[in-house]
Amino acid sequence: MNLWITLHLIGVVLFVGNIVTAAFWKVRADLTKNPVEIHSAVKNVMFADYVFTIPGLALIIVSGSVMAARAGFSLSGLNWLTLSLILLAVTGIIWAAVLIPLQRRMIWYSAECIEIGSISMSYRDASRSWAIFGIAATLLPLVILYLMVMKGF
Repeated sequence: MNLWITLHLIGVVLFVGNIVTAAFWKVRADLTKNPVEIHSAVKNVMFADYVFTIPGLALIIVSGSVMAARAGFSLSGLNWLTLSLILLAVTGIIWAAVLIPLQRRMIWYSAECIEIGSISMSYRDASRSWAIFGIAATLLPLVILYLMVMKGF
């Protein structure tokens, strides 16, 4: 298999795999209503973004750019590649502008929850917003994955 394709697939697995599994473990922690478990989960979600999501994204962008350039794909007009790049940019904006700040607040609020011994409304509100925007930031890469595989237009 081509090195660039291999790097691209590794990037996709790291990126998509982490956003799905991080959400799974955070939701499971929330269901326990245990402030210590929740605090640990939200800290690990942030840590996993730095260890898996960001390197995965870097691999996707670098390998995808090299493969697109070598294949002579056009970035003019609307096609599967330009739509994928637009959706990736929207995902990045949601992640950087909304999800990361919410994750920081959830870490702070969950630490406070440990002190008071229950889940605060501040944490619940941040968690609910994180879930809503997180769904969008998870579904968009799945659409991108579909476009990349099908290359329909």
